Amino acid sequence: MVEASVTEDSVTAITRMGTDALLEQDPELHDVLAREQRRQAGTLSLVASSSVVDPSVLVAQASAAVNVTAEGYPGRRYHAGCEVVDDIERLAVTRALRLFGASYANVQPHSATTANYAVLAALLRPGEVLLGMKLAEGGHLTHGSPAAYAGQYYRAIGYGLDASGRIDYDQVSELAHAHGPKVIVCGATAYSRVVDFARFRAIADEVGAYLLADISHIAGLVAAGLHPSPIDHAHITTACTHKQLFGPRGGLILSGRDHDLPAPRGSGTLASFLQRTIFPFYQGAPALNVIAAKARTFAAAATPEFNETAHRILGFASSLADSLALRGYDIVSGGTENHTVLVDLRNLGITGLVAELALEECGIVVNKNRVPDDTTPALVGAGIRLGSNGAACRGMSEADAQQCADLVDTVLRAIEPVGPREYLLDPQVCADVRSQVASLCAKYPLPGYPTEL
Repeated sequence: MVEASVTEDSVTAITRMGTDALLEQDPELHDVLAREQRRQAGTLSLVASSSVVDPSVLVAQASAAVNVTAEGYPGRRYHAGCEVVDDIERLAVTRALRLFGASYANVQPHSATTANYAVLAALLRPGEVLLGMKLAEGGHLTHGSPAAYAGQYYRAIGYGLDASGRIDYDQVSELAHAHGPKVIVCGATAYSRVVDFARFRAIADEVGAYLLADISHIAGLVAAGLHPSPIDHAHITTACTHKQLFGPRGGLILSGRDHDLPAPRGSGTLASFLQRTIFPFYQGAPALNVIAAKARTFAAAATPEFNETAHRILGFASSLADSLALRGYDIVSGGTENHTVLVDLRNLGITGLVAELALEECGIVVNKNRVPDDTTPALVGAGIRLGSNGAACRGMSEADAQQCADLVDTVLRAIEPVGPREYLLDPQVCADVRSQVASLCAKYPLPGYPTEL
């Protein structure tokens, strides 16, 4: 066993000792983890649903806080030995409130999916009406997809997009008045325009519904003030911490001016109701090491450096969308106002799956995605979804986005489709693109990560 240096603090020592022990005791796993780190360093990730975690966040998540069982909340735990981890959770809550300008925050959800389902399960009874965005038109599984829990336990009604590829607010209103939902969900997983939270709230008030805003994909832009905030429009706001906040995989529940409304059932306020919703109603003990990582994430997201990254997120995505449009690609909604660029590939005669596979072969990672009026299976998709979080984190500019569009275009134009899942690709094209990707990644290394792996 490696001994700790007397000059090292405990956090530094345990991190170093753990790394050395892993290499010594489980070299096979150590090698796989090292290979994954090398893959990320040398790959151009244009995936909208991921980002790059700061090494300080990794350290917080790998901390001794994982050893503590702490069901309940600070000062009201069901276990002893929580006085220190209570401070960790209080710190995370305080920082989340400050970052989003909220009046209530719960940092315990294990994911945004957990947060969404916990809120829905508390507000709705099986068979009651939920109005959310259709999965095929940009919504999330938790917003009422028939493939998921929300779509099977509730009477889920879906709204979609208008002819311009933007949310059809008139349809949202019509459906709300026709079906009387108890909860309306706004927010999306593949939508590239600004969400009008105020308009959603007006519709919710007209029909007496709770408004749940899921900002998992735009939380960083909201925190930076570059997208309208739902905090004082929605009754409840949820988010994940890993997509655009560059933090650990976890969830977050927030509430603004409505936090002190009477609880939907029982005594207390909406805030106290949400506390009971996560624990004990839906989730057991929180992961205090992840909450520590969230605390670090919220602090980093409040810095000028994060604000600069958020501006690059917008600039890179806009430049990428415009560059692809100039090359003849069909961009859903005609462009983007956030980090997402949704590309309809039907005019190219290839599926999203084929595009995803071919691009990954060339060192570019995207994800297949369904597009409006898509008739392909979800695992095939007629389009691809691109995102700018990872590129912006590396420091890439709008000019670099144009180069990335060139690389994507080069690969997609070289594909010879054989079927919805099969294709041929010139090996020389692949080699040339991989070389350019490697050069671009070397020019913009992952911040805070070793450059020689």
